[in-house]
Amino acid sequence: MPLALFALAVASFGIGTTEFVIMGLLPDVAADLGVTIPQAGLLITGYALGVVVGGPVIAVATAKLPRKTTLIGLACLFCLGNLLCALAPNYAFLMAARVITALGHGAFFGIGAIVAASLVPYGQRARAMAMLFAGLTLANILGVPAGTALGHAFSWRSTFYVVVAIGLVSVAAIAFWVPSAKGVKAPTSLISEFRVFRNAQVWLAMAISVMTAASLFSVFTYIAPILQEVTGVSPQTTTWMLLLFGFGITIGNLVGGRLADWKLMATIIGALVLLILVLAQFTISSHSPIAAGVTIFLWGVVLFTLVPPLQMRVIECAGEAPNLASTLNQGAFNLGNAGGAWIGGLALTFGASYDHLPLVGAALAVAALVIALASRDLAKRGAAAPLAAE
Repeated sequence: MPLALFALAVASFGIGTTEFVIMGLLPDVAADLGVTIPQAGLLITGYALGVVVGGPVIAVATAKLPRKTTLIGLACLFCLGNLLCALAPNYAFLMAARVITALGHGAFFGIGAIVAASLVPYGQRARAMAMLFAGLTLANILGVPAGTALGHAFSWRSTFYVVVAIGLVSVAAIAFWVPSAKGVKAPTSLISEFRVFRNAQVWLAMAISVMTAASLFSVFTYIAPILQEVTGVSPQTTTWMLLLFGFGITIGNLVGGRLADWKLMATIIGALVLLILVLAQFTISSHSPIAAGVTIFLWGVVLFTLVPPLQMRVIECAGEAPNLASTLNQGAFNLGNAGGAWIGGLALTFGASYDHLPLVGAALAVAALVIALASRDLAKRGAAAPLAAE
């Protein structure tokens, strides 16, 4: 593995940790800043909105800059944002700091995916992207639990100080190890970056990302009550179940990278079919602790088998102007996260039981599959058109 990919993975580990560790620290943050836990929960929403809004803005603003320079700048912004979080004297300041931290999230992963792909031979591009996202998956296994434990033992602020240190390591690693000779400049003009959105395939690829993320969060947002009220496990066992999911997404990310380098659209379509089946049977397996644990692990594997291929698909469809499209795809994932949580909550409001929520997720995955099949058929018709003309 090129050291440059390791540098990008370190940065994504830090970003993943700071994004998700706040969930385990909400009671500590709320008590320290004198707000309610629901108010503290809005720090998660603020971060997500920062990703959605900040990604395209920064992608446009840095379109003319060398990509290595942009990545270093985004890593520095990440360090600054987390330092401000650690120093926040009140809730409003912390919210602003979280938004600042999030502004570079989408752009880092979007541009980082392009740089990662440029570091390896053509047939290994999705695997290189998987290494970038490996930092994000490891954050769920190592960074979030360790950061939560650190926050409980000392202070929630100490967690953010440690994340700043991780960010500084990533800045140095990117500066030393990411070569300037590859993926240096945006290959086309800013107008070309916007012009790619005339391509229906770019929109279809991002729509698949939205629906896939929505299928996850329509269920995963409520995974604790599902496991505790339907499966009947304790809060402590729920934590171990979530760790199984973390191991699953780590394995799935690496598997997805390899499969996508082999057959991209076949991997996306096949993984979506498996995702539908896994979610559908979760309505049954959720009633047994062992079966639920196996399902959650497989769910993680299948879900993250989709992440590198979906990012690769957007970049592939964007052609010679991938910066903005790749970054917006990160916003698409976050849009799906928010939308899925809302859809799951709506289903519960209208009387769905917790053990039926996986059917909602499966239905959203079906929508993603329909879009993927439409994208594949459109590509086939496009390829056949020149032959028909001859």
